[in-house]
Amino acid sequence: MKRLWTPWRMQFVTAPRVEGCVLCDKAREEDHDRENYVLYRGATAFIILNLYPYNNGHIMIVPYAHVGELEKLKDECLAEMMSLAKRSVRALRKAIDPGGFNLGVNIGKAAGAGIHDHLHLHVVPRWEGDTNFMPVVGETRVIPELLESTYDKLLAAGIAEDER
Repeated sequence: MKRLWTPWRMQFVTAPRVEGCVLCDKAREEDHDRENYVLYRGATAFIILNLYPYNNGHIMIVPYAHVGELEKLKDECLAEMMSLAKRSVRALRKAIDPGGFNLGVNIGKAAGAGIHDHLHLHVVPRWEGDTNFMPVVGETRVIPELLESTYDKLLAAGIAEDER
């Protein structure tokens, strides 16, 4: 039998479940953006790498407001979230050159939201052939790059730079 080693997952599996909201915590910890993989902070939302990505380069656009329903977000925030998604797609194209993207919001537990009380927009880079047997048979996703490397590539691609 062959094995796929993913030792970094043990931290997630054994971590105690904490009270509160991890996304709100990341928003408040401005002095720890690199450790938290926060790539950019806007006026009403921020860009962060997903700690447990579907693919490498999986980004989340997160409003500062702790809101679980789309209709409760202010229009200003929704507009900025789409602007940040555009910024993210541009930087991902430059940094890792995916063949396409999935953008999505899971609203509520029934829709698959892992953090159901703090809405966020996923930006998932995709490549032809990236869907394979591993998630189906092994319930395992293969992420070929460390988050630190992806973080550095996105910063080098200008994700944090204001457009002029």
